[in-house]
Order: sequence, then structure tokens, then C-alpha cells
Amino acid sequence: MPGTDVLDELDLVVEDIGRGGGGKPPERDEHRGGGGDDGSFRPRRPSPSQSGQRRYQTAILLGMVSICMFFMALSAAFLVRKTGKDWVNFRLPSIIWVNTIVLLTSSLTIDLARRRLALNDLVGFKMMWRATTALGVAFVVGQVVAWRDLVHMGFYVGSNPSSSFFYVFTAAHAAHLIGGILALFYVLFRDFRKIARLSLPVAAEVTSYYWHFMDGLWLFLVALLFFGA
Repeated sequence: MPGTDVLDELDLVVEDIGRGGGGKPPERDEHRGGGGDDGSFRPRRPSPSQSGQRRYQTAILLGMVSICMFFMALSAAFLVRKTGKDWVNFRLPSIIWVNTIVLLTSSLTIDLARRRLALNDLVGFKMMWRATTALGVAFVVGQVVAWRDLVHMGFYVGSNPSSSFFYVFTAAHAAHLIGGILALFYVLFRDFRKIARLSLPVAAEVTSYYWHFMDGLWLFLVALLFFGA
């Protein structure tokens, strides 16, 4: 967009002035920019890969903000509804704690994968990335087991407000986590050499942001359900 190009050029000019003290004309640099036919300095516009990186980072940030707002609204409703006289406390299924360990482990493996990628160890990267994907799938399966255990305890979606919130919280989180699992598969199998605006390191970085966010969100939900259910 023209407006974006202008802002990018202004940022580069301000940065060059700050480095040069304002009195010295900016030097020509093939990485920073070049001179025009009239000898004037023209800042280099961001490359397509840089623009694509900012675009994906902004998109995932906006997505995480919207998800956070959604769960904050549910949490507020949970705390208000908990004061009702018809609220019945129940014990969380034991598999919830196993699921928590699985998800925490997946955050570790995705960080190890990014470290392997930074060292150009593609074999190690793919191994750790596959481990993260497998742990994510295992977490979702564990959530299904938790719902089954809750049913065996006699708590259904409509049994009580407390059990209803448990199903809503865990199902909504699982749905968003499945989106993260799809992103993991995308990074694992996509040929990024055919994509000009997105590289493998950027895709892995953005996906890891979302994955860590889902991990932190789950810890918040477990604490909320544990002290409130």
C-alpha cells in the first residue's frame, strides 16, 4: 500500500539521521538504500520477505488478542455464575494434570526445534517439530478422555453450571489448539522455497508464539477451574 511504503521510508530516514547525527549525508549502502540519478539518497524499501514477516507477526498478535478477550469474557461469566446457589463443586479428572504436563513438554520441544533450525540442523528441527505435533495431538486426545471421565462421574454439559463451564472452557481451548496443530503440520510439510513472502524460520517463529500462548492460556484455565470448579 502507498501509505505503508511512505511510513517505511520515513522510518528509514529517521534512523539514518539518528545514526549520522543529522549533519552528515547518509552513505550509500546496498543494504540500506541507494542514490537516485540526481545524487539524492533514497532509502531502500523493505523487502517482500520483511514485509511478509511483519504481516504474519501482526496477524498472529491480533489473533491472540481476540482469543484472550474471548476467554476473559468467559472467565468473568464463570466468576459471576459461581456465586449462584445451584453451583455444585466437583473434582477435576486426573487426566487433566497429565494433559498439562504434555502441553508443557510440547513448549519445550518447539523451542528445541527452533534452536535446531537456527543451527541449520534441519533433521533435528523436523524431529523436534514432529515431537511437538505428536504431543499436541496427544493433548487433544487426553481432553477427550477427560470429558469421558467426567461423564462417568455423572457430570454432563447440562448437569450443573460448574460442569457446563468445564466443558465450554476445555472444548474452546481444544478447538483453538487444533488450529495450532494444523499450523504445525503446515510448517512441517510446506515447501517454503515456493513462497516469496514467508520463510521457514519466520513460519516456525510465528507458530511457536501461538503455541506458547495456548500453553499459557491452558495454565490459566486449569488454575481457574481448580480453584473454582
